[in-house]
Amino acid sequence: MSYFANIPAISYEGTQSKSPFAYRYYDADKLVLGKSMRDHLRWAVCYWHTFAWPGNDIFGAGTFERPWKPGEPVTQELAQIKLDAAFEMFSKLQAPFYCFHDVDAIADYKNIAGYSRELDVIADKMAAKIEQTGVQLLWGTANLFSHPRYAAGAATNPNPDVFAWAAHQVRSMLEVTNRLGGANYVLWGGREGYDTILNTDIGHELDQLGRFMNMVVEHKHKIGFKGAILIEPKPHEPTKHQYDRDTATVYGFLKRYGLENEVKVNIEVNHATLAGNSFEHEIATANALDIMGSIDINRGDPQNGWDTDQFPNNVAETTLAMYHLLEGGGFDTGGFNFDAKVRRQSVDAEDLIFAHVGGVDVLARSLLAAAAMIEDGELKGFVDQRYAGWRSELGNKVMNGSAALDEVADYALKSDLEPKPISGRQEHLENLINRFA
Repeated sequence: MSYFANIPAISYEGTQSKSPFAYRYYDADKLVLGKSMRDHLRWAVCYWHTFAWPGNDIFGAGTFERPWKPGEPVTQELAQIKLDAAFEMFSKLQAPFYCFHDVDAIADYKNIAGYSRELDVIADKMAAKIEQTGVQLLWGTANLFSHPRYAAGAATNPNPDVFAWAAHQVRSMLEVTNRLGGANYVLWGGREGYDTILNTDIGHELDQLGRFMNMVVEHKHKIGFKGAILIEPKPHEPTKHQYDRDTATVYGFLKRYGLENEVKVNIEVNHATLAGNSFEHEIATANALDIMGSIDINRGDPQNGWDTDQFPNNVAETTLAMYHLLEGGGFDTGGFNFDAKVRRQSVDAEDLIFAHVGGVDVLARSLLAAAAMIEDGELKGFVDQRYAGWRSELGNKVMNGSAALDEVADYALKSDLEPKPISGRQEHLENLINRFA
């Protein structure tokens, strides 16, 4: 049984194509700044929204009728149907990567031994699919937020037995990710926070989370996993407050627990905007702190205040983020994972394809625009010139630590300094961006 039988393989046809089943901008082998589009973008399809979400929301039941029956109890037979459909879709899209949580793919289980057994079953089958199709695993992760046991968190739970269950899941999925050749392992603390501070010991929970992260890193080295460990920031939802609210907060946490050289961030667009930040701010911050890892590419709806996880469709917004990504050297082990879902009314197989084709083309157009900005050099040149004073004798002495506060203050007095404001040229630079995007 083939769910995508009536859909052709998606290929590049150029900007003149009117086919909805073709890439108009994504030419996988096209060289951009000396590297192929495929290698720049390293894009992935996510297993959860695409194959596990039934199309429900808080006001209504699922709307999707798929052969693998999302939202219903998962037998091994249904897990197999889902796996077959997933890799068929990956192949038709020419997707280089995919991502998954453990529970997205496995059959239902009754206890911890059953969990381990079902995960081993699906991991063997995934290994065969990877070998058959060439689609690689960008990252794996354990779902530590959906089951009722995690209502009060996983690593931050007040019950150490829940902590232990979470440790078993993460160990299992980290080992499966390693076994499948995954490039990264992601830790998203969906409930690592609190709903009310009235029943919460913040310091204790942070110490629990810090120890958990260190245990994960220790196990990574023990099993020889060469990929990156990533944390995905999010400020709230489903909890009132989460400890990994944005990239800067994550960095402070990593520094406190000695993890800044071991763990990087997996930035999500919609999580950045929920935190009150822009997508490009999160990337630029991660670059500045040297913790840029990977990206979940999606968007929110500006008229909604929650995580709508829509596919990206705004080239101008994505271009500036892409510019900062390229300026920081681009991806190492990371990539663009489409952590996005079609709308509840988009019930057909074709809708899953249209969403990914459009999203990939948005990334490709943004890549071309950002590369043109880098080759043009005007934006970087302006920023470099704005900070040129720091290359002076005074600036160098301040930044290399050889000047004390007294010396700098005396310099200001002796020179009778009276600095005047200099235009930041914001409007000019905004116009400049629009020339490319």
